[in-house]
Parts: sequence; structure tokens; C-alpha cells
Amino acid sequence: MPLDADTLADRRRLKRRLFLWRAGAVAALVLALIVLTADRGMPFKQTHIARVTIGGIIVDDRYQQDMLEKIAKDSSVKAVILSIDSPGGTTTGAEALYESVRAVAQEKPVVAVLGTVAASGGYIAALSADHIVARGNTITGSIGVLFQWTQLEELLGNIGVEMKEIKSSPLKAEPSPFHKADPRAIKATQDMIDTSYAWFLRLVSERRGMDEATTRQVGDGRVYTGWQAVENGLVDGLGGEDAALAWLASEHGVDASLPVTDWEPTYPVRGFAGFMGRAAGEAALFTIEGLAGKTQQAKRLTLDGLTSVWQPDR
Repeated sequence: MPLDADTLADRRRLKRRLFLWRAGAVAALVLALIVLTADRGMPFKQTHIARVTIGGIIVDDRYQQDMLEKIAKDSSVKAVILSIDSPGGTTTGAEALYESVRAVAQEKPVVAVLGTVAASGGYIAALSADHIVARGNTITGSIGVLFQWTQLEELLGNIGVEMKEIKSSPLKAEPSPFHKADPRAIKATQDMIDTSYAWFLRLVSERRGMDEATTRQVGDGRVYTGWQAVENGLVDGLGGEDAALAWLASEHGVDASLPVTDWEPTYPVRGFAGFMGRAAGEAALFTIEGLAGKTQQAKRLTLDGLTSVWQPDR
């Protein structure tokens, strides 16, 4: 029996809906497969060398630490290349990164390849590797710890603003930008800096096999080129990833022809709004860094506490 026009229209609408549902299901399945197979490793557990990029400002990143723990346990990863291009960051962040990489190094060889800059906290990251190579023009070193604040009391006085405060004890929230620092606050801050600096020097001494006098001589805060760093013992050799692969082959028998695969931390994205918000934030940060270079100010909100960061005067 021939169908009337309304029935035909209903069937067409139903077919279109079924098609859309099926297409959506297929797209979701494909996306899930991509996420699962690309979740920080080679698809189907292909044997490979993991490349971990340490770039920009170093902070205490638990997602990065989780990724490094996965690398340590992954039998398909035969070695790790740390690709470092960082001026440093928080001292705590560098400490956490160092400890995470050393845990990986207990399971498989780790080699660091220094890029344009691997200074201060970036050099702490390099110390976590079993071997360090750098380009001749790499900027590295800057062994030291920093605590900075802006002194504003004169500026505020000029514009007629006076800061008032009530606090529990004289050293609370000191040193302050709103008045001249109490000598006791300066001493307390210097003691804190000295403790962290001593830890940094111990890392250099232990990892680079230097005596205390040599460590203090090279660790006076200055930066070095890759050529200088090889001469003073902070770096093992010159080159890039090819040199790192050659070392892995000669010292650990790792097949240099294995694929080198990028591993990246998995950060949570809460729905479409979360994805767009994160994307917008990264775009804004990229714009700031593109206009002004990689500056401490670009990530100021993440740099509370002591910092191990190299920033040239402008």
C-alpha cells in the first residue's frame, strides 16, 4: 500500500536521526581509540625511546611526575631522552622533577640534551640524567637560588598611599614591599637561601663528581656556554639528540635505531568549557611570551617561593 506524504517524511527524519547517532558513536569510538593508543606511549606498546621535553618555567607538576612514574614502569620504554630548554623556575619544582627523573633512572638509562637554555632549575633537571650533552652555544649553569620582592614604600608615599598592617609577629610576611626590610627579616631570608643553595651545590658535587672547592667555583651563579660547561665539568659532551643516542648505544646497548617517541603529561580538561578556557589561557601566555620573551613575569602567579631561574637583565 502506498505511503502517504506524512509517513514518508517521518521515515526520512528517523533515518537522518539514526545516521547522526551512528556517526556520533563512530566518532566517539575513534576518539577513544586515539586517546587510549596515544596515552603517553607508542601504540600497541611498540619498543621505543621516550623523549620528555622540559620547557619553559619549571613548577611542581604532579601530572608530569605521574607521567615519569609511568615511563619508569613501562617495559616498552628502553631509555629516556630529557630534552631541556628552560631558564629554571621554582626550586621546589626543580627538586620534585629531579627526584622523579632519578626514580626513572633506577629502571632505565636517562640522557639529557640541552637546548637554547638549561640554566638554574633547568640545570637541576639536567643533573638528574646519567649523561648530559649540550650545543656549543647552549646557555647553562646559573647555579644558585633567588628570592625577590619589589620595594614600593617610596612610590606609595609619593602618591599619598600608606600601607597599614596588623600581624602576629615581627617576621610575619617579611620582607615586605611596603616598608624597609627589618634586618632580622633579611637574615632569616638569607638563611633560607643559603640552605637551598647548599642543597643545589651538593647535587652538583655528587652528580658531577666535584670536590667542594671546585663546586663553589663553578657554582657562583654565572652562566656558561656549552663549550665552557664541557671544560669545567658541568656537561659531558657537545651535540644534540644524535650524540645522546650514540651514548645510549655505546654505554647501555640501546638500539639507536629505535623510534624516539614524545611523552607528555595528561592534564585534566573538564568538558568543552574547560578545554576552551585552557586553550585561551595558553594563547594569552603565548602572546605574552612572544612579545616579551620567556620572562619570569609571564608565569608570576606560579612562582611563589624560592626560585632557581636565570633571567638576564634588560
